[in-house]
Amino acid sequence: MKIVIIGSGKVGITLAEQLTKEKHQVTVLDRDEEAMERPDTLDLMCCIGDGLSIDSQKSAKIPEADLVIATMATDEQNLTACLLATKLGAKNTVARVRNPDYVPSLRLVKDDINLRMLLNPEQACASEIARLLRTPASTKIETFSKGRVELHETRLAPNCPLNGMTLIELGKHYSGILICAVERGANDVYIPSGSFRLEAGDRISFVAEPAAATRFLHRIGIPVNPVKRVLLIGGGMIAYYLAEQLLALGVQVKIIESNLSVCEHLSERLPKATVIHGDGTSEQLLLQEGISYMDAVATLTGVDEENILMSIYAQTVSKAKIITKVNRFGFSEVISHMNLGSVFYPRYIASDITVRFARALQNSMGSNVETLYKIIGGKAEALEFRATDSSAVCGKPLMELKLLPNLLIGAINRDGHILTPGGRDTIEPGDMVIVVTTVTGLNDLDDILDKRRMKP
Repeated sequence: MKIVIIGSGKVGITLAEQLTKEKHQVTVLDRDEEAMERPDTLDLMCCIGDGLSIDSQKSAKIPEADLVIATMATDEQNLTACLLATKLGAKNTVARVRNPDYVPSLRLVKDDINLRMLLNPEQACASEIARLLRTPASTKIETFSKGRVELHETRLAPNCPLNGMTLIELGKHYSGILICAVERGANDVYIPSGSFRLEAGDRISFVAEPAAATRFLHRIGIPVNPVKRVLLIGGGMIAYYLAEQLLALGVQVKIIESNLSVCEHLSERLPKATVIHGDGTSEQLLLQEGISYMDAVATLTGVDEENILMSIYAQTVSKAKIITKVNRFGFSEVISHMNLGSVFYPRYIASDITVRFARALQNSMGSNVETLYKIIGGKAEALEFRATDSSAVCGKPLMELKLLPNLLIGAINRDGHILTPGGRDTIEPGDMVIVVTTVTGLNDLDDILDKRRMKP
């Protein structure tokens, strides 16, 4: 597709990187020449100009665009840019909108500006954290088939009963789950076969129904109780959205924020939360506010170094589930070796959402991807396809399909009944098929076939 991104900030450039990898024709429009120097290594077009200017939008070929994504500094700029793009002929628009007060009004006018999606990185990040805190045993959870299937990520402890076990042996003792990816060390990612042997320290991704996932985690000795007391360090937008969701679930929320005006705003918007005005990096204050007794601690300030330091400290004084927000991705390998609990990168969460949307938009062009997630730090993908009458994979036992290497069929949803697939199972028209792979760019279910191994 022809995609134009207006704004080359952190989110805009991250979107450009990911959508370029998806083989889209990407153009970035920004008036900051220095900022536009950053994407020079990417296979994309750069256009210097004002995203709110008719001439600049025409220069960026916005009238011919299939999708325009506005990620400028303010919500008002992004909505105005989308309105202008629509008037010039852009087929679809996406706007980054952070202010929750705008959402009800936008529902009335979104069709007038072809606004297909509101992109809110902070809210998306908060929703992922909230989902994780409902099942704190996992470091990440993704959902498929409207929540009927979940993909969990967790690390195997030294005393885990799975250590030394092959996946064939695991299948004999633990039914209803399928380990579909394993990260070992900082760089090695495996889409495992039945002979693969698990080791302590492995970060496994497994697919299961929610109840089966809970049973499995409980049986291997990982606590599955939801959190009741949560401490949020930093009172920015992520903390606001997260506290709002947790309070609705009956969770006790305490927020520490150093800016007095922000504290007053949070107290007004979140009357059920306890808001503390103070320095979240103060050991004395953290102990005074009960960090040692919390079920979860989320470090959400705007400074990565502070978040990392406070998460390490929280690990030493409590048994809490630790959540760490990191903005920069450059040191991800170093961070992966640190004991920071679940690490969240808001702009990459926003990027994943946009990539999923872009693939869904291609459905009208022949793609049948229903859901897509980047997993294991973006080193693999989990996709959900809908099988059609014309799908070449239908009706054949899975053992007979010539699948691409490093690809695994994780689950099949057949009319709401979830199958953990075996070699004799088949895919039938109408099935929702979940695939995990290190191969990127799959747009159709038949793309899972290795055409080089198929007979002419």
